[in-house]
Amino acid sequence: MELYEAIEKRRTIRVFQRPASEEQLKKIILAGTKAPSGGNSQPWEFVIIDDPNIIDQFAELKYQLNKGSGSRPGVDPKAAEERALRQKTSFRNAGIVAVCCKEEASSGAWLCIENMSLAETADGLGSGIVTYWDKQKEEGEKILDLPEGIELIAILKIGVPGEEAASRQRRPEFSWLHKNRFGHRG
Repeated sequence: MELYEAIEKRRTIRVFQRPASEEQLKKIILAGTKAPSGGNSQPWEFVIIDDPNIIDQFAELKYQLNKGSGSRPGVDPKAAEERALRQKTSFRNAGIVAVCCKEEASSGAWLCIENMSLAETADGLGSGIVTYWDKQKEEGEKILDLPEGIELIAILKIGVPGEEAASRQRRPEFSWLHKNRFGHRG
């Protein structure tokens, strides 16, 4: 698949038929490591997770994190619960990769994640990116036994899509482009 086609086709997948193989995951991770990083520091580390117990723990952490949003003002608790359950079940049948990096270099990890997302799309797979914060992030880092100075950036769920990717609503092309100063159109 040509690069621009992969960029156009990349979508978040939340239902998988089956996980990517370990060979496919390694190929995708290798594509990720080709991303630029400040000073060529290559700050990333990866954990392939195939233990169903650990996968369930990360699914539960995401469920708890999203369920908690139902207590915020203006958020319907029932809708928050439904979203949280969808997030939890999205871990089913997916290959799981934890993307970690040195604490001071998380921007490099996001460039790596983008490379991985485009690589899986080019290989006909689908993915979903999951982030954690606060106590759920800390708990995830403990589950992975991360050493001091290494943080969990995201979990990538990768596999054969079990759903049609939703079309994206995009802003009109170049409506976000300014010239020399914000608000100036060229």
